[in-house]
Amino acid sequence: MFSNIRRFFNDASYRQLKGYEKVVKTINQLEDQYTKYSDEELQNMTKYFKEQLESGKSIFDIQADAFAVVREASKRVLGMRHFDVQLIGGLVLCEGHIAEMATGEGKTLVSSLPAYLRALEGKGVHIITVNEYLAKRDKELMGQIHEFLGLTVGLNVPGLAPSAKKQAYNADITYGLGTEFGFDFLRDNMVKDMSQKVQRPYHYAIIDEIDSVLIDEAKTPLIIAGKTQGSEKLQRVCTQLAKTFKPDEDYLFDPETKATSLIDEGISKVERAFGIDNLFEIEHQTLYHYMIQAVRAYVMFEKDVDYIVQDGEVKLVDMFTGRVMEGRTLSDGLHQAIEAKEGLTITEENKTQANITIQNYFRMYPTLSGMTGTAKTEEKEFQHVYGMNVVQVPTNKPIARTDHNDVVYVNKDDKFRSIVNEVRERHIKGQPVLIGTTSIIQSEKVAEYLDETGLDYEILNAKSVEQEVRLISLAGQKGQITVATNMAGRGTDIMLGEGVKELGGLCVIGTERHGARRIDNQLKGRAGRQGDPGETRFIISLEDDIINRFAKEDKEKKLESIDIDKSGRITTKNIHKFIDSTQKISEGSNFNIREFNLKLDDVVNDQRKVVYQFRDQLLETENAIDMVTENIPKFIYTLTEKYCPETVVPEEWPIDRLELQLKRLFPGIEINLTDQEYEDIEDLQEKITEIINEYIEFVEPYRSEETVQHKMKQLAIATLDHHWVKHLERMNRLREGVGLRQYQQEDPIRLYQEDGFDLFQHAFNEIRQGMTEQLSRLVRASLQKEKEQRTKVKN
Repeated sequence: MFSNIRRFFNDASYRQLKGYEKVVKTINQLEDQYTKYSDEELQNMTKYFKEQLESGKSIFDIQADAFAVVREASKRVLGMRHFDVQLIGGLVLCEGHIAEMATGEGKTLVSSLPAYLRALEGKGVHIITVNEYLAKRDKELMGQIHEFLGLTVGLNVPGLAPSAKKQAYNADITYGLGTEFGFDFLRDNMVKDMSQKVQRPYHYAIIDEIDSVLIDEAKTPLIIAGKTQGSEKLQRVCTQLAKTFKPDEDYLFDPETKATSLIDEGISKVERAFGIDNLFEIEHQTLYHYMIQAVRAYVMFEKDVDYIVQDGEVKLVDMFTGRVMEGRTLSDGLHQAIEAKEGLTITEENKTQANITIQNYFRMYPTLSGMTGTAKTEEKEFQHVYGMNVVQVPTNKPIARTDHNDVVYVNKDDKFRSIVNEVRERHIKGQPVLIGTTSIIQSEKVAEYLDETGLDYEILNAKSVEQEVRLISLAGQKGQITVATNMAGRGTDIMLGEGVKELGGLCVIGTERHGARRIDNQLKGRAGRQGDPGETRFIISLEDDIINRFAKEDKEKKLESIDIDKSGRITTKNIHKFIDSTQKISEGSNFNIREFNLKLDDVVNDQRKVVYQFRDQLLETENAIDMVTENIPKFIYTLTEKYCPETVVPEEWPIDRLELQLKRLFPGIEINLTDQEYEDIEDLQEKITEIINEYIEFVEPYRSEETVQHKMKQLAIATLDHHWVKHLERMNRLREGVGLRQYQQEDPIRLYQEDGFDLFQHAFNEIRQGMTEQLSRLVRASLQKEKEQRTKVKN
């Protein structure tokens, strides 16, 4: 297997693979030994390995034996023996890196090796898949190996009861959707009692199709939202006004970054329409928000590309898989803006209660690893964001697929006619064809052209998702024509039907270059699995979206110098160089967007860590009153500085108003600030410190009252949650203006960090104030109760 590696890999990769080869040789040498073991002896190895780890050995000390045991268990339970290249993939994953393995190389079986080894540490292993079907399939299949060896296996999918989720997380190995793991993290940080949390501390994760999870989905944050009724009338008026707006006249839209902002004429139109002087005054913040969302609904979201309308509802489409994202809606009124645009009933708005980006969620795992067929082109991003390297694992059998050069046309019509001709030629001889498209609307366009020829085909897009796995698995049968949206059915192998190998295998036709080379490579990888023959070809045009978005001006210049044949095909050789460079520009742009969004979320993420840590301390404490009183001084000193700033002479300070506030906050003690004069703020704060200490001493008896402590904990958590939600909304509003700052030649990240820090300080002060007020209410209620009891005794 290793004799021809040097021909396909550079020196660094070759040396790395040679290192893995040594371990593989050891595993192979152990095979005969474990083959002789009885089932019971093999199963007892799990207990032995755990004892080895407890005695101080590392997972790498037992790695070869553990892999050999899993291989033997797999042979007995599933009748599947790991190939040497699958062992290499497992070794890569154990080190916390990405194993790039071609389609059909058995990545699912690869995961059984590191999952077993890392599960022996007793801290839990999470295996992340891209959809619920794959999570269930892999758990049921690979789970048999792990359960045979004495480990427990859980499944985490949407809709489970908290008790079932907790059981799934407490298993040694847990399969599930990446988004669901992230949502569980957010939900765990909204519970009212520690016992309601379902997750345990993170340890190790394996992400299947890691590029899809960590890159394609990275621009979409995970959001838990509560319903709130927006203004339907304002929404519809803004939508009607947005419909009249013209690009570059009323608003700016950057197709690369998708940034949208109103400019002078558009701002004036809004001000005239609503009879206001300045749209950017704070009292018009809600109007600006509705207006910009209405504009975004028109310029950023296209029907049958980004969403579909089904049964009177707007349903979002995953642009990378073509699947409908059931139950997912856009937050902060954007979903409602699209509903208004489509003339549908406007639903309640989603108000963000908790959120996190995919990147920041998965960076919480101490060790992260993953598998995919395509990751090398994004290695720099994986290294930069996650500290993971990409290791290209050789195929078990040499790749026999033929990748033809792109055929490039000037316009889309000629392109689609060429695609149909290519399909017809293949179909006549019985060769199966898979046509890959980038959107629902494009798949239906291809279908229209195929209808004209009378060819029978299966169309696979978001509207037929329930048939996805069945249709994609049939795509390799003789005479089959399948039109698929993007990477629909990813994770499902296309097996060749009888006699198809002799016809050249599966032929994959791409209708448009994607925004990244690796997605094109994913499509190509549908053909030629496990040494099967296959062919791929992209038939594209200069009217495709990627060209219009990233090379519109260059295209106009290119049209002046290219040669075109009678069919509209471009025959100039350097056209391929132009297409490749455009795709690289697209990759760079998408990386910049992800990096920009991550930098913005890093600001909130730092704040999130502080709030969630504080929240956990509140949940765990038996003395909530102490936690509240510890925070009183900071709030009171801020309050003092507000009433008595250093810029004002002490004689002009409104001491009486400050005294009134302190009496409201500190019931039960005598407060008199106005009976003395103060030289400066330090002099005043010294007096206030005495008052705070007296109050803390006054509430001492309440610390032993369990009922008061419990009530204080509940109120403190509710206060924290209330102000955190308010703060997230403020941060979202702040983020909306970030794009505008770019156009003002300012560094948006730095300004967002600075303003975000100020907002967070303000929010935390509100939290301290709210908790102080809640404690004073409890004390006041208790004092009132004592007074009533004394009155009763007297009477």
